[in-house]
Amino acid sequence: MDLSELDRDSTGRCRLNSPVPAVCRKEPCILGVDEAGRGPVLGPMVYAICYCPLSRLADLEALKVADSKTLSESERDRLFVKMQEDGDFVGWALDVLSPNLISTSMLGRVKYNLNSLSHDTATGLVQFALDQGVKVAQVFVDTVGLPDTYQERLQQRFPGIEVTVKAKADALYPVVSAASICAKVARDQAVKNWHFVEKLQDLDADYGSGYPNDPKTKAWLRKHVEPVFGFPQFVRFSWRTAQSILEKEAEGVMWWVPWRCCEEGGREARAPPITPEWSVLPLPQGGLTDRGSGGTWEDHVLLQRRRPSPPPPAPPVLPGAGSGISHHSLGAGLFSFLCLRHPPPLLCD
Repeated sequence: MDLSELDRDSTGRCRLNSPVPAVCRKEPCILGVDEAGRGPVLGPMVYAICYCPLSRLADLEALKVADSKTLSESERDRLFVKMQEDGDFVGWALDVLSPNLISTSMLGRVKYNLNSLSHDTATGLVQFALDQGVKVAQVFVDTVGLPDTYQERLQQRFPGIEVTVKAKADALYPVVSAASICAKVARDQAVKNWHFVEKLQDLDADYGSGYPNDPKTKAWLRKHVEPVFGFPQFVRFSWRTAQSILEKEAEGVMWWVPWRCCEEGGREARAPPITPEWSVLPLPQGGLTDRGSGGTWEDHVLLQRRRPSPPPPAPPVLPGAGSGISHHSLGAGLFSFLCLRHPPPLLCD
């Protein structure tokens, strides 16, 4: 599996796909959707689809595909190779979402939570198969959130296709099991071969499972947090586990911002009665989060100061701040916040 595009730019997303079997453009097909790496604080999340003609479903089942979580790494690799060898009737596609993309989406001024990101990614992959000419007749999806709501949404989006959304679909439907194997093989490879753009000293490759409750993962995070620039891109800095470590280990950051009044979440953000044009806004570590992921807007404490004379210079341009995607987490989301090019609300009731 060629993940070189992710190696070149580990801040966004990349899509991989197999050639479309000719038979899949002629006969009605069944398609499964699943993901790998939704919960970890480390590494990307990978969504995958796998499809084959309905007439060849028995051949797919004969491969003995199963829920990827029940298989060893060597078994998953073997089955993925087998699916590639059977490329005359089996096709697949992947969408690899980097940790940076996940965190900047969740911490943006306009919130884009993990469920919405997951739903849209799955929908995009189904549409991708259709755009490639695959005659999709049935879609089976491992649910994220409420199955009925998710199924209704997908059915409205694809009215000509029979859609089934179930919990544990990767254990119920072989085509979803096949998709889960594709997703897991891709994530394992991405994590194992992650290209760290940061120059880390004494990089420890033993970070455990990557899940927030893993002691090895927590130890790795504490070892590789930088006091000013936070975590490397490998870390989802929007996760509460990462935020907690930043709050304890990282330095506070302070820069000049202009006063503004705006609406945030239906609540008025207002300045004090006597308002200097410029004030200092210190952002405590972990403050740049939505209300569902650990911090609150009230964490943004305002220091009321008169504007200095002459006026302060523009905020310093930090590495990567102009690209739209951060190169460092910089204190639990500072980089991602700067890149969004929106000021935070200053004081909320």
